Amino acid sequence: METVVRRRLGRQAAISISPYMPRALGSSLGLAAADCSWKFDFVYVASGDKHKNHGNLLIAWRLLAEQGVKPSLALTVDAINHPLVAEEIAKQTKIYSLNIINLGKVVSDDIPILYGASSALIFPSKVESFGLPLIEASQIGLPVLAPELDYVRDVVEPIETFDPESPTSIARAVRRFLRNPDKPTPVGTVKDFLTEVFR
Repeated sequence: METVVRRRLGRQAAISISPYMPRALGSSLGLAAADCSWKFDFVYVASGDKHKNHGNLLIAWRLLAEQGVKPSLALTVDAINHPLVAEEIAKQTKIYSLNIINLGKVVSDDIPILYGASSALIFPSKVESFGLPLIEASQIGLPVLAPELDYVRDVVEPIETFDPESPTSIARAVRRFLRNPDKPTPVGTVKDFLTEVFR
């Protein structure tokens, strides 16, 4: 953000960077999590705006399912404000039997409950001016999986990173976090290749 502002206002602009502390989550989190009947492997607290990247996240979950890995994922896309994204989530979940639940719009007081009911925050957004869920998650020690982008490392140290443009990269980061990583494709010799092709 500082870089963007300096580009816009010039190098002489007086800019100070101050820590911002969102609402304290830790005090009520233990009780809230204990009262929650949901349990999720991952949560993504985000609207359905295009830059939030739900499309690639859904493809990643489909790739994981094809590999026999079906982690649970909680989403917070409001069907009224973002009906097409909500419909696509429902459609993909049904067609591919994905372990995804879209909770719709979640009021801010319930977000700590959602974090407490989850094992990690996955945050595939391509652009953020602030990234409040990243800060909230890190405040309570929730592991974060996020893109290898500047805005992420401006505010948190993610446990896993990925290319937000690549569903394969997102899926691999999820598998690494679950301690079920992809095995690299073995590289053979020319002889191995010819034997395979002409057998």
